[in-house]
Amino acid sequence: MCAHVLVAEDDVNQADLIRRYLEHEGHFVRVVHDGRAAVEEHHRERPDLVVLDVMMPVMSGLEACRTLRAESDVAVLMLTARSTEEDLLTGLDLGADDYVTKPYSPRELMARVRTLLRRSRRDPDEQDRVLRAGPVAVDPSRHAVRVDGAPVECTPAEFQLLAALAAQPGRVLTRAQLLEYIHGMSRFITERTIDVHVKNLRKKLEPNPRRPVRLVTVYGVGYKLVGTGDGSSQG
Repeated sequence: MCAHVLVAEDDVNQADLIRRYLEHEGHFVRVVHDGRAAVEEHHRERPDLVVLDVMMPVMSGLEACRTLRAESDVAVLMLTARSTEEDLLTGLDLGADDYVTKPYSPRELMARVRTLLRRSRRDPDEQDRVLRAGPVAVDPSRHAVRVDGAPVECTPAEFQLLAALAAQPGRVLTRAQLLEYIHGMSRFITERTIDVHVKNLRKKLEPNPRRPVRLVTVYGVGYKLVGTGDGSSQG
């Protein structure tokens, strides 16, 4: 799976290491060393994946992620030495799809890259079937979401989570089950990650995100996407 990957890392040695590993996997790689350059390069080249270090000069990786997400659904993988849960969730809240904490194994990083690229690209073997739950329609083969007929932009991780729920409307999925759909088994990802993605999805799916009636919480269990005829409406 050859892809165009943009790497933004201010540590020249680390950037070169990441570039070499990505090129070994067959990807075309561009490297920049600050967040503003990453945004500008994204405007020019429209890569398939952006790898963003959090701590960079001129514009931080978090600010670059916020800017990219405002204009694109490109897959974003954050690199961070800040390993506290709140710091990590901040990146996800801004729209990052995944993160890797430093120090990391280059093999782990490549595994995360492969997972993100698989999620963000159309799978030709998928059935051409639109998943529906009430006014929400999810088209896996086209990576498209509509709510009441209007298109909605989702990040790859948000799309994967929504597709899992839409495939089983009305059924409650636990946070652990949803983590399996979007990240697989990773010791770095916590179940609070799901809460962040759900919060962001509600901003896109709900008439009033503070009082959700489509993507609802089943307290003590998990989340479900309310289908036609499902009268549940817990927040």
